[in-house]
Amino acid sequence: MDLALWTLVGLIALALLFDYTNGFHDAANSIATVVATRVLKPRWAVVWAAGWNLVAFFFVGTAVANTVGQTVQVEFFGPAVVFSALLGAIIWNFTSWHLGLPTSSSHALVGGLVGAGLAAGGLAAIKGESVQKTALFIVVSPVAGLLLGGVAMTLLRLALRRADVPATEKRFRVLQLASSAAVSLAHGGNDAQKTMGVIAALLVSTGYLTTGDDGTLPIPLWVVLIAYAAIAAGTLSGGWRIVRTMGSNITHLRPVSGFAAETAAAVAIFGSTALGAPVSTTHTVAGAITGVGATNRGAAVHWRVFGRLTIAWVVTMPAAALVAAFSFFLTTALPHPLSAVVMTLLLLVLVAGLVIALRSAPKAADVQPDPDEEMQVPLRTGAGSIIDARRVPASPEVQQRDVAGDRQLMRNPQPL
Repeated sequence: MDLALWTLVGLIALALLFDYTNGFHDAANSIATVVATRVLKPRWAVVWAAGWNLVAFFFVGTAVANTVGQTVQVEFFGPAVVFSALLGAIIWNFTSWHLGLPTSSSHALVGGLVGAGLAAGGLAAIKGESVQKTALFIVVSPVAGLLLGGVAMTLLRLALRRADVPATEKRFRVLQLASSAAVSLAHGGNDAQKTMGVIAALLVSTGYLTTGDDGTLPIPLWVVLIAYAAIAAGTLSGGWRIVRTMGSNITHLRPVSGFAAETAAAVAIFGSTALGAPVSTTHTVAGAITGVGATNRGAAVHWRVFGRLTIAWVVTMPAAALVAAFSFFLTTALPHPLSAVVMTLLLLVLVAGLVIALRSAPKAADVQPDPDEEMQVPLRTGAGSIIDARRVPASPEVQQRDVAGDRQLMRNPQPL
């Protein structure tokens, strides 16, 4: 096996490492709500999510893969660009994961590609259409999630205002399994494609594949399979640092609000995937959770936490781009044989860092809700109180309404 082929194999392995970090970094998108609402224990939640990540293979095409794979013009898309872009994305994923920030792996990858592409050939190396679509959805995805989440929660509050609370809680615990599966399916279908696009573009640039007559990237079946397998494996390992942030730090969730947030996020992600946009599942789910909290007077939104997330989202692409550009200059300044050795060593260091980080990271038991985090007594219906997870009145309006309801029940006793 010659050096060029070894380099290609190493870069594909690096792309799969990014895909794996994408899985454990973004696992919280699929499991945070079902863990926070106690529908599933953390360890079973990641098994559920990883399985649906794989199932996405049968339902989703490759439009997103083409958008990401064509970020850098093919004449500039070489091993050095790919290595630098992936390194920038992986380093950002590690950093944000360590800080417990649910940032976007997708935007980290596109930012890495832009930074490496600019370093390789300036503006001429970047395909503006692909970057514009990604940049647009930095804004669109959280806003879409927020609006859809708010609408879903409002409709559910109206529909359930006279519902039997214990039966509603039980019913939505089952429904939340379906909504969580939908988010996992959407996550796998959108995010795994980004790695497919990078690998396919690399194979084209090295002469192992040719583009279609219309310029689209061919995605071999083996590339699809390994990409889905890598992201599912990452999800299975669990992104426990971020689960708390997504599941309880933005707002308090109950099965009804968890179902509303997940359903809204899944709809937004599937829509973006159909448009070929590499949307951030993290942004979309966080936006949906915020929208649910904002329209539910029984569970306040922690806007300071959401503000921190927004800052991290804005910083993601520039930070990954800077690391990628620096890596490109460092890699290309060395002779080719030496640069291949450096790439191999860095890959080994990244793998070792991943193993060490996972061993020292929070475990599944660390994100299991404490017994006193959820009320054990059935809550009253109406005004969103069925999703209030705290031991205090949801709001003055809810409290007054509940007192009036108690008086009415005392005069005319009836079952819930």
